[in-house]
Amino acid sequence: MAEVGAHLTAAPAGGDRPSVFEAVAQDSLMAAVKPALQHLVKVLAESNPARYGSLWRWFDEIYVLLDLLLQHHYLARCSASFSENFYSLKRIPMGEGTRQTLATAGLPKRQHWKSLLLLVLVPYLKRKLEKLVSSLREEDEYSIHPPSSSWKRFYKAFLAAYPFVNMTWEGWFLIQQLCYILGKAQHHSPLLRLAGVRLVRLTAEDIQALARNLAGATSIQTHSFTSRVQLALRKALGGIAFSLSTGLSVSVFFLQFLDWWYSSENQETIKSLTALPTPPPPVHLDHEPSSAVLPKLKTVCPLCRKIRVNATALSTSGFVFCYRCIYSHVKAHQCCPVTGYATELQHLVKLYSPES
Repeated sequence: MAEVGAHLTAAPAGGDRPSVFEAVAQDSLMAAVKPALQHLVKVLAESNPARYGSLWRWFDEIYVLLDLLLQHHYLARCSASFSENFYSLKRIPMGEGTRQTLATAGLPKRQHWKSLLLLVLVPYLKRKLEKLVSSLREEDEYSIHPPSSSWKRFYKAFLAAYPFVNMTWEGWFLIQQLCYILGKAQHHSPLLRLAGVRLVRLTAEDIQALARNLAGATSIQTHSFTSRVQLALRKALGGIAFSLSTGLSVSVFFLQFLDWWYSSENQETIKSLTALPTPPPPVHLDHEPSSAVLPKLKTVCPLCRKIRVNATALSTSGFVFCYRCIYSHVKAHQCCPVTGYATELQHLVKLYSPES
């Protein structure tokens, strides 16, 4: 059954409050799905940049759109996010007593849209902020701005303040979880409090109502073209949700492993294990160089056609350029301008001559 999830069990009377393990586990479920999909798109983009390159560049935006549709579907049909429904939980408005409405009734509009925005928009903005901080740190290490630049002073202050802001954010969540464990709070996450809802377990009545709702949706006969299109879209989204839920029930441990493998804390280990060997010199290029032609003089930069300044080599191809030229090119195009080899900023290697 698509809407109920993979682990539906009736909650005992008086035991509707989920444990902290259930609450934290459902939070980490979607966090494990995204890195797995991101790695899949990255492999596709590296195998065929012309076809899948744009998919990789716009991955965050495409993912947040799909996540928005998925979460909206589950909030409307099950009064829960996808991961909450997977763990047999639902959302109820704050102040709702022991007599709760069924999960099929959905949330009030105010709580529904607040929940949707906090489920989808907050993680997206947090991810964008992390990328901005990472980009500024790279620029700070290889900065071409003069030391007295007001812009540099600004982002230096921003980089200095970010760890404290991030620590405050994470500490807020940790304190909320500790209060939840000690029974001093009804929410394990501040985002639930902001949405005006709390989590409870699904009851036997909820499960029966979800089953009836699903059976009724599949038996509806409609004659209007618009109604048929809407029904087809709902069925397609429900099928995708069911496939994702069923697949996750089988591969959740594999997704957790992928989440660990591609986590930022593990990146240094991964780089050491998967470091590329030094490539041979590209004597015969597979295609004509588009943005740079090799100069006759070895001391001339292939990009600016002037004597190299701050000579920097690409470890992916071995060619040498001015630092400023190659940094700007790689940051914009992610490839070697001579060979077209896929290249990142970490592949830039500063060269030091005996004279310097």
